[in-house]
Amino acid sequence: MNTHAVIPNVLTIAGSDSGGGAGIQADLKAFSALGAFGASAITALTAQNTHGVTAVHAPPAEFLTAQLDAVFSDLRIDAVKLGMLANADLVRAVAAALRRYKPKYVVLDTVMISKSGHALLLPDAVVALRDELLPLATVITPNLPEAAALLGDREASDEDGMRAQATALRALGAQAVLIKGGHLAGEESPDWLFDDQGEDRISSPRVTTRHTHGTGCTLSSAIAALLAQTHDLRAAVRGAKDYLVGALEHADRLSVGTGIGPVHHFHRWW
Repeated sequence: MNTHAVIPNVLTIAGSDSGGGAGIQADLKAFSALGAFGASAITALTAQNTHGVTAVHAPPAEFLTAQLDAVFSDLRIDAVKLGMLANADLVRAVAAALRRYKPKYVVLDTVMISKSGHALLLPDAVVALRDELLPLATVITPNLPEAAALLGDREASDEDGMRAQATALRALGAQAVLIKGGHLAGEESPDWLFDDQGEDRISSPRVTTRHTHGTGCTLSSAIAALLAQTHDLRAAVRGAKDYLVGALEHADRLSVGTGIGPVHHFHRWW
């Protein structure tokens, strides 16, 4: 009899980063670092490096659906992470697949703008994402600009504003909201988790490094990988936050590009 614990299979549905620091590439690295097998369905190809995004090519929604059907029809998927979805047709294709296959856990990283300021989600797709995907997600992980865009509101400037917007996002149908305070000033990087158990402040010291490319992708992927193993959202979020802090603390060990470099996904092993 096999007494080993079953290794979870986690699917990322997101865009590809040719520079390797964010998107599908960051997701698969985070899955592997945290003990999960990673599968992928690619929603967009980006021409991208540490200085920014120079081009985006999105496949037809039918091809994304074919990828999703291929994965779900064969692999046991224990959790799904959603990242860059590019346009409304792709958002609707993902929502239809989630309704069809009903994965237990869905972590929605509401990717809208790259760190260099390139739009990664068209305006009509923001509405589709809010209406179609928020109610299907176990947890959404917006930063402050993304939370404001989803709500049609001004960006929160303090933690009270963060908490109010997290509450408003739950009212739109999100089961749980992890609103990230990395855009606030100060020595801390505070996040707030709102779910059926109430609210939980999850903070860490701010790490001083210019190598922050892929932090949102990495955090949401880490949550998905740990949620598939712990079945405890709060434990998964705290574990993911700790992992990301370590990846940021060791990011300067990497020498990748001359701009905003990636975090160190394998800092515990290399």
